[in-house]
Amino acid sequence: MKLLHPTPSHVLIFVLAVVAASAIAEAQVCRPSGELRGTQGKCSTDLGADCCKTERTKATLTINSFEKGGDGGAPSECDEQYHSDDTPVVALSTGWFNNKKRCFKEITIHGNGGTVKAKVVDECDSTMGCDEPHGFQPPCPNNVVDASKAVWKALGVPESDLGDMEIFWSED
Repeated sequence: MKLLHPTPSHVLIFVLAVVAASAIAEAQVCRPSGELRGTQGKCSTDLGADCCKTERTKATLTINSFEKGGDGGAPSECDEQYHSDDTPVVALSTGWFNNKKRCFKEITIHGNGGTVKAKVVDECDSTMGCDEPHGFQPPCPNNVVDASKAVWKALGVPESDLGDMEIFWSED
C-alpha cells in the first residue's frame, strides 16, 4: 500500500477551505448587540454612530411589508396595527425612532430624483432581532428608513429594483 504525503500546496488549500467555511458560518450567526453606540442625549459620531439629525439626514432606504403576514413580523410599534403596502409608511432605526417620539410624524424622503412624504409607524430595531417578534431577521443597521412599497413606488423605483437605496430624509 502506497502512502500519500501531503504537499505544502495541499495543506494550504485545506487550511484556506477551513478558514472560508468558518467565515461563512460566522457571517450567518445572528448576534443582536442590545445597545446603540453613542452618547445618550448628545449627537456624537465618535463611536461610529451615524444617527445624528441634520436638516437632511443620509440613510439607506429598505423595503418592508407592514401587512399581516409580511416580513415586518409583528404589528407596528406606534399603534399595534398592520398597515397596507399601498400606504406610504416607514419604520426608522432605533436611534431615529427615539422611544416612539417620532410615532405618526411625517417625514419627507428624497431619493431617485423624487420626493415622498411618509408616516412613521414602526421601529426597525437596531438592538435586537433573530426572534419571532422581529420576523427572525437580524437587527437593523442604525441608518435605515424601512419603507412600504408605496414609498418606493412614489419615488419611481421599479419593483424589480426594490432593495436598498441611498436617500436623504427630513422631518416635517
